Amino acid sequence: MNVGLISDIHGNRIALKAVLADMPSVDALVCAGDVVGYNPWPAECVEALREGAMLSAVGTRAGAPRDRDVPTVMGNHDAAVVEGTSFRFNGMARAGVEHARSELTDEQRDWLEALPTERLEFDGRLKLVHGHPDDPDRYTHPEDFSPRLLEDEDVLVLGHTHVQHVETYAEGIVVNPGSVGQPRDGDPRAGYAVVDLDSMTVDTHRVEYDVESVQAAVEDAGLPDRIGTRLARGK
Repeated sequence: MNVGLISDIHGNRIALKAVLADMPSVDALVCAGDVVGYNPWPAECVEALREGAMLSAVGTRAGAPRDRDVPTVMGNHDAAVVEGTSFRFNGMARAGVEHARSELTDEQRDWLEALPTERLEFDGRLKLVHGHPDDPDRYTHPEDFSPRLLEDEDVLVLGHTHVQHVETYAEGIVVNPGSVGQPRDGDPRAGYAVVDLDSMTVDTHRVEYDVESVQAAVEDAGLPDRIGTRLARGK
Protein backbone atom coordinates (compact mmCIF):
# COMPACT_ATOMS: atom_id res chain seq x y z
CA MET A 1 0.00 0.00 0.00
CA ASN A 2 1.45 3.35 -1.09
CA VAL A 3 0.58 6.44 0.93
CA GLY A 4 1.38 10.01 -0.15
CA LEU A 5 2.74 12.17 2.67
CA ILE A 6 2.42 15.95 2.70
CA SER A 7 2.83 18.64 5.36
CA ASP A 8 3.08 22.37 5.93
CA ILE A 9 1.12 23.51 2.89
CA HIS A 10 0.78 26.96 4.44
CA GLY A 11 -1.79 28.33 2.04
CA ASN A 12 0.40 27.81 -1.02
CA ARG A 13 -2.11 26.61 -3.60
CA ILE A 14 0.36 26.72 -6.48
CA ALA A 15 2.88 24.50 -4.67
CA LEU A 16 0.12 22.09 -3.61
CA LYS A 17 -1.09 21.73 -7.19
CA ALA A 18 2.47 21.02 -8.33
CA VAL A 19 2.93 18.36 -5.66
CA LEU A 20 -0.35 16.61 -6.45
CA ALA A 21 0.41 16.67 -10.18
CA ASP A 22 3.88 15.21 -9.59
CA MET A 23 2.89 12.54 -7.07
CA PRO A 24 2.98 8.96 -8.38
CA SER A 25 0.02 6.63 -8.03
CA VAL A 26 -0.95 6.19 -4.36
CA ASP A 27 -3.66 4.42 -2.40
CA ALA A 28 -4.18 7.28 0.05
CA LEU A 29 -2.92 10.71 1.05
CA VAL A 30 -2.28 12.12 4.54
CA CYS A 31 -1.23 15.56 5.81
CA ALA A 32 0.85 16.37 8.91
CA GLY A 33 -0.71 19.76 9.51
CA ASP A 34 -0.34 23.51 8.93
CA VAL A 35 -2.69 23.67 6.00
CA VAL A 36 -2.96 27.45 6.44
CA GLY A 37 -0.67 30.34 7.34
CA TYR A 38 1.79 32.60 5.53
CA ASN A 39 0.66 32.31 1.90
CA PRO A 40 -2.38 33.81 0.13
CA TRP A 41 -4.72 30.82 -0.43
CA PRO A 42 -5.76 29.30 2.92
CA ALA A 43 -9.37 28.69 1.86
CA GLU A 44 -8.41 26.89 -1.34
CA CYS A 45 -5.93 24.65 0.48
CA VAL A 46 -8.40 23.76 3.23
CA GLU A 47 -10.99 22.97 0.60
CA ALA A 48 -8.54 20.77 -1.30
CA LEU A 49 -8.17 18.54 1.76
CA ARG A 50 -11.72 18.90 3.11
CA GLU A 51 -13.57 18.07 -0.09
CA GLY A 52 -10.90 16.68 -2.37
CA ALA A 53 -11.29 19.65 -4.72
CA MET A 54 -7.76 19.30 -6.07
CA LEU A 55 -7.10 15.64 -5.34
CA SER A 56 -8.12 14.50 -8.80
CA ALA A 57 -4.59 15.48 -9.78
CA VAL A 58 -3.29 12.48 -7.82
CA GLY A 59 -3.22 9.18 -9.66
CA THR A 60 -4.89 6.61 -7.39
CA ARG A 61 -4.93 2.87 -7.63
CA ALA A 62 -8.11 1.02 -8.55
CA GLY A 63 -10.42 0.87 -5.58
CA ALA A 64 -8.66 3.60 -3.61
CA PRO A 65 -11.08 6.02 -1.89
CA ARG A 66 -11.40 9.37 -3.63
CA ASP A 67 -14.47 10.96 -2.05
CA ARG A 68 -13.32 11.38 1.58
CA ASP A 69 -11.37 14.20 3.13
CA VAL A 70 -7.64 13.75 3.55
CA PRO A 71 -6.62 12.52 7.04
CA THR A 72 -4.97 15.60 8.55
CA VAL A 73 -3.72 16.71 11.97
CA MET A 74 -3.79 20.22 13.38
CA GLY A 75 -0.64 22.29 13.02
CA ASN A 76 0.29 25.31 15.14
CA HIS A 77 -0.83 27.78 12.45
CA ASP A 78 -4.12 25.90 12.05
CA ALA A 79 -4.60 26.10 15.82
CA ALA A 80 -3.79 29.82 15.90
CA VAL A 81 -6.46 30.53 13.31
CA VAL A 82 -9.24 28.68 15.13
CA GLU A 83 -8.17 29.61 18.67
CA GLY A 84 -7.75 33.30 17.91
CA THR A 85 -4.19 33.54 19.19
CA SER A 86 -0.77 33.91 17.58
CA PHE A 87 1.13 35.53 20.43
CA ARG A 88 4.36 33.57 19.84
CA PHE A 89 4.47 34.28 16.12
CA ASN A 90 6.64 36.76 14.28
CA GLY A 91 5.12 39.44 12.06
CA MET A 92 5.00 37.24 8.96
CA ALA A 93 3.28 34.42 10.79
CA ARG A 94 0.78 36.73 12.48
CA ALA A 95 -0.09 38.31 9.14
CA GLY A 96 -0.71 34.89 7.62
CA VAL A 97 -2.97 33.88 10.51
CA GLU A 98 -4.99 37.09 10.26
CA HIS A 99 -5.30 36.63 6.50
CA ALA A 100 -6.53 33.06 6.95
CA ARG A 101 -9.13 34.16 9.50
CA SER A 102 -10.48 36.66 7.01
CA GLU A 103 -10.54 34.19 4.10
CA LEU A 104 -11.97 30.98 5.56
CA THR A 105 -15.68 30.20 5.48
CA ASP A 106 -17.44 28.99 8.64
CA GLU A 107 -17.41 25.44 7.28
CA GLN A 108 -13.70 25.56 6.51
CA ARG A 109 -12.94 26.99 9.94
CA ASP A 110 -15.04 24.25 11.56
CA TRP A 111 -13.08 21.62 9.64
CA LEU A 112 -9.79 23.07 10.92
CA GLU A 113 -11.11 23.28 14.47
CA ALA A 114 -12.13 19.62 14.43
CA LEU A 115 -8.65 18.38 13.43
CA PRO A 116 -6.97 16.19 16.07
CA THR A 117 -3.35 16.65 17.15
CA GLU A 118 -2.65 12.96 16.52
CA ARG A 119 -4.23 10.24 14.47
CA LEU A 120 -3.59 6.61 13.63
CA GLU A 121 -4.33 5.37 10.12
CA PHE A 122 -4.22 2.07 8.23
CA ASP A 123 -5.00 -0.21 11.18
CA GLY A 124 -2.63 1.71 13.41
CA ARG A 125 0.41 1.23 11.20
CA LEU A 126 0.92 4.94 10.52
CA LYS A 127 0.85 7.69 13.16
CA LEU A 128 0.41 11.29 12.09
CA VAL A 129 1.50 14.23 14.26
CA HIS A 130 2.63 17.77 13.53
CA GLY A 131 5.64 18.48 15.70
CA HIS A 132 6.44 15.67 18.15
CA PRO A 133 4.47 12.71 19.50
CA ASP A 134 4.54 14.24 23.01
CA ASP A 135 4.01 17.88 22.03
CA PRO A 136 2.50 19.12 18.74
CA ASP A 137 4.37 22.43 19.07
CA ARG A 138 7.83 20.92 19.61
CA TYR A 139 10.22 20.99 16.66
CA THR A 140 11.65 17.56 15.85
CA HIS A 141 14.74 18.25 13.77
CA PRO A 142 16.56 15.51 11.82
CA GLU A 143 19.13 15.20 14.61
CA ASP A 144 16.26 14.49 17.00
CA PHE A 145 15.01 11.50 15.01
CA SER A 146 15.24 8.30 17.03
CA PRO A 147 13.50 4.94 17.34
CA ARG A 148 12.37 6.20 20.75
CA LEU A 149 9.85 8.39 18.92
CA LEU A 150 8.04 5.27 17.76
CA GLU A 151 5.48 3.39 19.84
CA ASP A 152 3.32 0.66 18.30
CA GLU A 153 3.12 2.21 14.84
CA ASP A 154 5.35 1.19 11.93
CA VAL A 155 5.66 4.71 10.50
CA LEU A 156 5.66 8.06 12.29
CA VAL A 157 4.95 11.05 10.03
CA LEU A 158 5.63 14.55 11.32
CA GLY A 159 6.21 18.05 9.98
CA HIS A 160 6.66 21.49 11.59
CA THR A 161 10.38 21.99 10.82
CA HIS A 162 9.83 22.23 7.04
CA VAL A 163 12.94 20.05 6.66
CA GLN A 164 12.62 16.86 4.61
CA HIS A 165 14.22 13.86 6.30
CA VAL A 166 13.68 10.13 6.80
CA GLU A 167 15.28 7.55 9.07
CA THR A 168 14.66 3.81 9.01
CA TYR A 169 15.18 1.76 12.16
CA ALA A 170 14.54 -1.84 13.13
CA GLU A 171 11.52 -0.53 15.04
CA GLY A 172 10.07 1.38 12.08
CA ILE A 173 10.34 4.60 10.08
CA VAL A 174 10.34 8.26 11.13
CA VAL A 175 9.72 10.66 8.25
CA ASN A 176 9.21 14.35 7.66
CA PRO A 177 8.00 14.70 4.06
CA GLY A 178 9.16 18.30 3.93
CA SER A 179 7.07 21.39 3.40
CA VAL A 180 4.78 21.77 0.42
CA GLY A 181 4.37 25.51 0.72
CA GLN A 182 7.42 26.91 2.49
CA PRO A 183 10.55 24.69 2.48
CA ARG A 184 13.29 25.67 4.94
CA ASP A 185 16.04 23.20 4.13
CA GLY A 186 17.76 25.29 1.47
CA ASP A 187 15.87 23.68 -1.42
CA PRO A 188 13.06 25.92 -2.70
CA ARG A 189 11.25 23.08 -4.43
CA ALA A 190 8.06 21.79 -2.79
CA GLY A 191 8.61 18.62 -0.79
CA TYR A 192 6.58 15.46 -0.27
CA ALA A 193 7.15 11.73 0.24
CA VAL A 194 5.56 8.37 -0.50
CA VAL A 195 5.71 5.45 1.92
CA ASP A 196 5.16 1.85 0.85
CA LEU A 197 3.66 0.10 3.86
CA ASP A 198 4.26 -3.32 2.32
CA SER A 199 7.99 -2.97 1.68
CA MET A 200 8.48 -0.40 4.48
CA THR A 201 10.35 2.01 2.24
CA VAL A 202 10.04 5.76 1.72
CA ASP A 203 10.77 7.78 -1.38
CA THR A 204 11.25 11.53 -0.92
CA HIS A 205 10.42 13.92 -3.74
CA ARG A 206 10.96 17.57 -4.68
CA VAL A 207 9.10 19.44 -7.39
CA GLU A 208 9.55 22.91 -8.86
CA TYR A 209 6.62 25.31 -8.94
CA ASP A 210 5.96 28.90 -10.03
CA VAL A 211 7.45 30.80 -7.10
CA GLU A 212 7.16 34.14 -8.89
CA SER A 213 3.39 33.78 -9.17
CA VAL A 214 3.19 33.14 -5.43
CA GLN A 215 5.33 36.18 -4.75
CA ALA A 216 3.02 38.33 -6.88
CA ALA A 217 -0.02 36.97 -5.03
CA VAL A 218 1.63 37.71 -1.67
CA GLU A 219 2.05 41.32 -2.73
CA ASP A 220 -1.52 41.55 -4.08
CA ALA A 221 -2.87 40.19 -0.79
CA GLY A 222 -1.00 42.82 1.20
CA LEU A 223 1.05 40.22 3.04
CA PRO A 224 4.66 40.92 4.14
CA ASP A 225 7.05 40.80 1.18
CA ARG A 226 9.43 38.41 2.95
CA ILE A 227 6.79 35.65 2.87
CA GLY A 228 7.34 35.58 -0.88
CA THR A 229 11.02 36.40 -1.14
CA ARG A 230 12.10 33.60 1.23
CA LEU A 231 10.41 31.02 -1.03
CA ALA A 232 13.06 31.51 -3.69
CA ARG A 233 15.77 30.54 -1.19
CA GLY A 234 14.02 27.70 0.57
CA LYS A 235 14.60 29.39 3.93
